[in-house]
Amino acid sequence: MITLTLPYPISANRYWRPVHLGKHVTIVPTKEAKDFREKIGWLCKAAGVKKPLSGRVKVHLQLWPNRPLDYKKRMREHGATWDDTVQCIDLTNAEKVLLDALNGLAFEDDKRIWQYSAERMEPDEKGARVVLLDAMA
Repeated sequence: MITLTLPYPISANRYWRPVHLGKHVTIVPTKEAKDFREKIGWLCKAAGVKKPLSGRVKVHLQLWPNRPLDYKKRMREHGATWDDTVQCIDLTNAEKVLLDALNGLAFEDDKRIWQYSAERMEPDEKGARVVLLDAMA
């Protein structure tokens, strides 16, 4: 089983870019995407991930947006739904960027993900991040 705390994902619009090859267009990762993936690779190694999980994989992600400085004011004004006012990457876009970055590092291939779940969390004092829980083959 793998549990990782990862940096907040970059936007999908900044992760891939089109490259025109004559009449064909192909999509390639940007320099920013390569840097993001490299950082994730180091975090996997630091967490003791010696080799990617093989076979069918189960993944659960928690997306933690950054807590704004005025969060107490937002709590007073909006009550329990205050975190709806916090800027956050779309959960499904975060999923695609993260799974692509983790591909070949935490698990052999994201096409082997058999079970997947994700949730957006209430911002806290630890800052923006993603927690990959229960990645297991």
